[in-house]
Amino acid sequence: MNQRQIKFLCLEDLVPQEHLLRDIDRAIDFSFIYEEVQGLYGEEAWGKPGLDPVCLFKIVFVQYIFGIRSMRQTIKEIEVNNAYRWFIGYDIGESIPHFTTFGKNYSRRFEGTDIFERIFTRILQEAVRCGFVDASAVFMDGTHIKANANKRKASQQVVEKQARHYQQQLDEEIAKDRQAHGKKPFKKKDDNDPKSPETQTIKQSTTDPESGLFHKGEHEKCFAYVANTACDRHNFILDFDLAPGNTHDSRMFDDLYARLLEKFPQMQVIAVDAGYKTPWIMKQIMDSERIAAVPYKRPMAKAGFFKKHKYVYDEYYDCVLCPANRILEYSTTNREGYREYKSNPTDCQSCPYLSQCTKSKSHQKVVTLHVWDKYMELAEDYRHTPEYRDIYQMRRQTIERVFADAKEKHALRYAQLRGLQKVKLQVTLTFACMNLKKLAIWKRRKGILAPLFQDFWRKQTSRLSSWVSLLQKCTLRFA
Repeated sequence: MNQRQIKFLCLEDLVPQEHLLRDIDRAIDFSFIYEEVQGLYGEEAWGKPGLDPVCLFKIVFVQYIFGIRSMRQTIKEIEVNNAYRWFIGYDIGESIPHFTTFGKNYSRRFEGTDIFERIFTRILQEAVRCGFVDASAVFMDGTHIKANANKRKASQQVVEKQARHYQQQLDEEIAKDRQAHGKKPFKKKDDNDPKSPETQTIKQSTTDPESGLFHKGEHEKCFAYVANTACDRHNFILDFDLAPGNTHDSRMFDDLYARLLEKFPQMQVIAVDAGYKTPWIMKQIMDSERIAAVPYKRPMAKAGFFKKHKYVYDEYYDCVLCPANRILEYSTTNREGYREYKSNPTDCQSCPYLSQCTKSKSHQKVVTLHVWDKYMELAEDYRHTPEYRDIYQMRRQTIERVFADAKEKHALRYAQLRGLQKVKLQVTLTFACMNLKKLAIWKRRKGILAPLFQDFWRKQTSRLSSWVSLLQKCTLRFA
């Protein structure tokens, strides 16, 4: 029986030289984890020594690199996979830690900390140091992650409507515009007004209340989370934000964009899809002296009626010309930030295009233009520029490829846990491992992986330091 033959082999001989985990182990010095967890582990001299933090996180990396669905299944895979054992530093005969070990460490040490974000950052910094990250063009988009919740177990909840976070800036712009047109400013709303705030009724999951009901296009309605993500030209994930699935992508843009400006000031072009094509977002990008690469957005006009581009704005006379060459004069600037241009009803009554223009009983056409509409026009000009049009076309092989790989290869299609913070843990580790995998592949391609002998002595030094720490604890115990 070949299964019972005895051979003298070491674990090193059982791992193929071309295995991905060999490249990952040489791509980055995982001893940085000791620095990151410093202060999270106690210095008690009694009890069983804790699991080496590097080994613990390597077990988690195995789960997310290979898209294993749970920690329980990950431990089962490590028990029978020699490459996994070699990577985490366990010999053939050693017993693998129980699958609850990471959960206990999370609840006792890591919960409420930013340890996972710091690990994500350290991996990304290594890619930046090697010159692999090209953030001259950044691609942003959002993807939904189905929550671990039954869509039939829900209740109707009345919640307060969230105010726009840029409302103050918009109010100031509206006041200036009304003043320029000789209009009185709007009265400010009194904070002490006894009026109850605006509310809305939403469907909330009873299984995972922090998720949100997601519905978009042909997608089936489900409770989900949305990950607003940014990547570079080479598909390295630069940063992300997570929110309930009923949060629009444009609401998540501000904080993510601010962090990207701070981390990657070399950004020149921001490629976003139609969901981000709003006056406020275009203003942010243009004011930061960057270029917005955006798609064509279909006009939201009723069938059989003139599209908005048929009404031409004359900046010099501050009026709008309709398809019949009639003038629509400025009327007011409303609280939403739109200038209203209205036609003369007398002209419209006899107009041959009336049925294609408006159904108003008063025969008056109203055209609205946002006070920040110049930024939208500028974005349209960039859209017709071949350079920026080509950059936008790269989204299909950058950010969309990132989402496809995350869901198909790294099990990010479904949330394994419940609650915003725990799902964020899953997303953070998934994106960190995707960057780690790409870092290892690129280092091998460039021939800059750490030498084997250097990697060997690094492992021995790490193991020796852990034994010295254990010896010190034993000395204190029996002193």
